[in-house]
Amino acid sequence: MRGADYVIKRTAFAVITVFVAVTINFALFRLAPGSAISNLSRVPHATQELREALKREFGLDKSKGAQYAIYLKQLAHGNLGVSFENQQPVSHNLWEALKNTLPMVLLGTVFAIVFGTLTGVIAAWRRGTALEGATVTTALGFYSMPTHWLGLMLVILFTGVLPTGGMANDFLINPSFWTHLKDVLSHMVLPSLTLGLVLYGEYTLIVRSAMLETLGEDYILTARAKGLKPWAIVRKHALRNAMLPIATLVALSLGYIVAGAILIETVFSWPGIGRAVYDAVLQRDYPMLQGAFLLLTISVVFFNLVADLLYFKLDPRITT
Repeated sequence: MRGADYVIKRTAFAVITVFVAVTINFALFRLAPGSAISNLSRVPHATQELREALKREFGLDKSKGAQYAIYLKQLAHGNLGVSFENQQPVSHNLWEALKNTLPMVLLGTVFAIVFGTLTGVIAAWRRGTALEGATVTTALGFYSMPTHWLGLMLVILFTGVLPTGGMANDFLINPSFWTHLKDVLSHMVLPSLTLGLVLYGEYTLIVRSAMLETLGEDYILTARAKGLKPWAIVRKHALRNAMLPIATLVALSLGYIVAGAILIETVFSWPGIGRAVYDAVLQRDYPMLQGAFLLLTISVVFFNLVADLLYFKLDPRITT
């Protein structure tokens, strides 16, 4: 029952975390300067009567407590509300943005996992050499770079070579499927590369650290004494036993995929979740902000829960 108790405890903590985050999100956006009514672009010079009518329409004339109660009731029915800006259901807007975010972020994350793991293993195996120093220095450099600055540098470097904004070429008229796919992929390269390079540094450093700890174990010395080939030692013994922190890092990273990267999507004008959040902040679109941050919260909390359970599965010594 110890394992069941651990799962129940972590799951309950995740549910409480989501509820607290929902409450904070509701309050936080309404404490920000400005108002949703004054930021609606279609009424920049609205009369007081029109402003009052819009407040009643969006339920902003009610007290904060009443708005919160209505919000929780809608959430209980799976209703995220209607966007103030375009009068579309928030769930529809988020789904359209999510469909754009996921391919871009997944591509960058897969790039980081593959190359970060490879370079981390090589750096650990070649410890004390110039190769390790160059690898660690490069990883630290990318890991410490501000995401938006790296994106801007890539825009400067690849202007005229690769598309630096948007998701597709608006001047392509009725393109074929393959032409459209090629166009989208070419637009996806730079934002995905920006995200991938930042995550690559993190993965390299974590994998190297985990591998160094594993390579110092007695069973690795025994495998070397038996005359096993270096790559066999790394693959079958060292890497397999270093998978605990690596698997946990992957699970935690997946939690941020749904959120996208607000700065990256803003720099490259990528129409995803991050850009939707940025636009909603500017317009004080409370339902969109609440829906987007709820999606982010559930994603992060869920994959943190997955990481906790995975850690417990891989390391049975954990009981609390």
